[in-house]
Amino acid sequence: MKRRTFLSQSMILSAGFIAARFPAFGTHNDFKNRLISSGLFSVFKDVDSTYRPFVRWWWNGDKVEKKELIRELHLLKEAGIGGVEINPIEFPSTGDDLGKKSLKWLSDEWIEMLQITFDEAKKLNMTCDLIVGSGWPFGAETLERNERAQVALVYAEQLEGPTQFETSRFNIFDQVDPGVSVPCPSRTFDILSLKLVPAPMSSLDQVIDLTDKLKDQIIQVDVPAGKHFFYALVKVDSFASVINGAPGAAGPILNHMDKEAVRKYLDHMSDTIQKQTGPLANHLRAFFTDSMELEGCNWNEDLPVEFKKRRGYDLMPYLPFTMFKVGRLGAVVDANYGVTKTGDFAEEIKRVRFDFELTKAELLYERFTQTYLEWCKDNNVKSRAQAYGRAFFPLETSLGYDIPEGESWTTNWLKHRVGEEMSDDDYRRGRGYTMINKYVSSAAHLEGKRIVSCEEMTNTYNVFNITLEQLKIGSDMSIMSGITHSVWHGFNYSPPEAPFPGWVQYGSYYSENNNWWPYFKYLNQYKARISSLLQNADMFTDMVILPPNYDMWGEMGVQTDPFPEKLNVQYTSIIWESINKTGGAADYTTEIIINKSTVKGGKLCYGPKEYGTIFLPEVTSIGITTLKKLLEFVASGGRIFCIEKYPEKSLGLKDWQQRDAEVSGLVEKLKSYKDKFILLRKPIDNRFLEWYMQVMEQYTIPHYLSIEKPNRFFMQTRYQADDGSEIFYFQNVHMHLRYKTNVSFSKTIVKGRYPWVWDPETGERYRIQLHKNSCEIDLGPAESRIIVFCEEKDGKEWKPIPISGEYAETINNDWKVELRHSREHTIEDFEMSALTDLKETKYVNFTGTAVYKRIITLKKETSNYMNLGKVWGVSELFVNGKSCGVKWYGDRIYNLAGKLNDGANEIEIHVITSMGNYMKTLTDNETAQKFTLLKNKNQPIQSMGMLGPVTIY
Repeated sequence: MKRRTFLSQSMILSAGFIAARFPAFGTHNDFKNRLISSGLFSVFKDVDSTYRPFVRWWWNGDKVEKKELIRELHLLKEAGIGGVEINPIEFPSTGDDLGKKSLKWLSDEWIEMLQITFDEAKKLNMTCDLIVGSGWPFGAETLERNERAQVALVYAEQLEGPTQFETSRFNIFDQVDPGVSVPCPSRTFDILSLKLVPAPMSSLDQVIDLTDKLKDQIIQVDVPAGKHFFYALVKVDSFASVINGAPGAAGPILNHMDKEAVRKYLDHMSDTIQKQTGPLANHLRAFFTDSMELEGCNWNEDLPVEFKKRRGYDLMPYLPFTMFKVGRLGAVVDANYGVTKTGDFAEEIKRVRFDFELTKAELLYERFTQTYLEWCKDNNVKSRAQAYGRAFFPLETSLGYDIPEGESWTTNWLKHRVGEEMSDDDYRRGRGYTMINKYVSSAAHLEGKRIVSCEEMTNTYNVFNITLEQLKIGSDMSIMSGITHSVWHGFNYSPPEAPFPGWVQYGSYYSENNNWWPYFKYLNQYKARISSLLQNADMFTDMVILPPNYDMWGEMGVQTDPFPEKLNVQYTSIIWESINKTGGAADYTTEIIINKSTVKGGKLCYGPKEYGTIFLPEVTSIGITTLKKLLEFVASGGRIFCIEKYPEKSLGLKDWQQRDAEVSGLVEKLKSYKDKFILLRKPIDNRFLEWYMQVMEQYTIPHYLSIEKPNRFFMQTRYQADDGSEIFYFQNVHMHLRYKTNVSFSKTIVKGRYPWVWDPETGERYRIQLHKNSCEIDLGPAESRIIVFCEEKDGKEWKPIPISGEYAETINNDWKVELRHSREHTIEDFEMSALTDLKETKYVNFTGTAVYKRIITLKKETSNYMNLGKVWGVSELFVNGKSCGVKWYGDRIYNLAGKLNDGANEIEIHVITSMGNYMKTLTDNETAQKFTLLKNKNQPIQSMGMLGPVTIY
């Protein structure tokens, strides 16, 4: 495809519409590697390394050495990892660096280590990506002052007159000094404007301009009688430094709004490396950019000029009154900061704030994103990015990237429990994915891109307690949000001689020192096979949601994606989940996408996507051209569901009353299509799943699956392969409870195709039978299932392992337990009269392998299966010395066929435990304490071992 352009000309918001240059449509003809069904199964069975999960490979402090780089690549290869994202980062604050030298980013020595990595990875058939710079957002100590990021901030102080108010420039600068993650020592301050206004404020005409005092060291103001606010608008140059930057790429962050500075930085990086390595295209798959956490950067010297050119009026008289008090990452810490605005002026301020946010997003796209994409293309290296963050378009910015990327979390945004909670009241509770994943995957679908990667499973909290089962649940959930490839977060470069637990920056302790490391390959094999399917098919979505983000921009500003401080409509994410959990699928859209779509036969069409149903959850403000497109859509047969309200306002300040009237007129025309433009009331009790079930039935909303008993923990997704195969992925995301239901597939799916279960753990497939287009889905805790409909008819029959049976015998008592400590290398034996959680015993601080032993008298013909019941950890069953296999999640049911003797049988069950309880006891170990005991990382005691009941049947 030709390189796409996006917003190469300013978005115009003046005569009541939003218009933009936009990428050409992606088409299915652009894809390579089209596979027939047998080819697809071959890819699934013998999975290539490119589909395997990658790791973010932190080069801690860039203290890297040739021998260790090679060792770690081999270690990762053996664990089933397919590639590495080379990621230089600051040395961990609690690590012992052993006196090893830090290599400076882009030095000859550092590039030599890159070349060693490239060469060894190629030998191992592993892929390399390379992060731009170090830490986030990128920058360097060598940036010239005019290349560094800038921020505009506001100071407001309430006064009671009559009085003479006195303050100093120093005091103002001290009060606004941004609460960034890493302040830049060389930051400088300047006052852009000083104003005095009455409280409350109803018009700009009330402003007393204090421009004549801008250069005064001591500022004195005569305040008239009554309540007033003193305002200072301050610009801070070089305001923040790179978060976790490694030497050479630390220092001030780059000004992403300066096109020349961006290109200079990028060229310096690629040119310096390629002088030693030759073309990076020979070594790298992609350049990578981490999430655009720009610390609130919102300013460039020409922003006022650009604003006036694009929006048609002067920003500066309004700007102080649009701004909030902000802190780290630009997050709003006081939304009510400053003077109260009343009447039409309050409305004007919201509209100016929207115009300001829109202008920033345009400039960042034109000057950073386009420049970055051009640079990647010039170097013939793919672009991969988390193309979101405060001030960026959350969806559109991902369109141009070859590999757009999202994020998923093990501990979730507020440390809510993945696999145990799924609240409709709070979109953060229990979700492994972040909301941004739907924006990223929706952009990929619009452009027909099949690789949607994910920083997975981000962990800065319960580092030593994460299990393979938890990783599976969270990562499976991100598949539901549209992710097709995992990049584990992350693998720490750490030499074996580093004191335990090694150099730990973040992550789920992917280390050979982790008890579960030898079993990590099972998770990676599972993930690889799923990716091999999803990357050779397209996610089916036929509905779309327009979130009220532009209202949010005006009301509270752009939020810090992927972790918004708050949302104006909390349930936006819950809507797509409710659609998913009742057998349908939806993407997100934006006004820009809608305006660049075509309408055909009741469908809104963009690239390969066609949407026949649109949801508008509490969208208040909307562009004129967007409404006209929606009117065309409805008139052609499409349906729109407005939740709680109809749109009623236009966007932006210029001519807003006139354009509001146009919005009202267009909405009235839409209302005339009573069966196509429908107002819904949201559920009073916030039970959106039940609400949507009723709405779907009442309005016959299309869905390709009928689910007999929808459940908050049961999720599904549908993909369509090029040969016509239909792929369904089902997941029970609950960690403890089984789920069983009947699902009925639509006739268009079943016609001419036959269903198969494809097992991603073994690479085998089995035929299943439908009854009236229906089948039973019976999933254990954390279990998933792939069903593929294809033209092949005959094959081995699917025979799931039964969870119960005849001649059942429970064996929960009189176990001998041998504790093999993985760190202290001790062995301790004791007897357990009844199976008990180890955390409830004196062995609560154990870590390693707990071996449960018993001699059991059995008859071979009546003892086919053993169910271990609840197990906390990885389990492996041995019968008479023979392994019956490893189980690392969900039900621990083993087939005993061929392993039993008539009479006495020696049973050994090995359970590999987590590490956190033990780490809490290492009071002299700073790293252990940091992630298990200190401050907000104080970890609860974890369950461990086999709880049972153990049943043979």
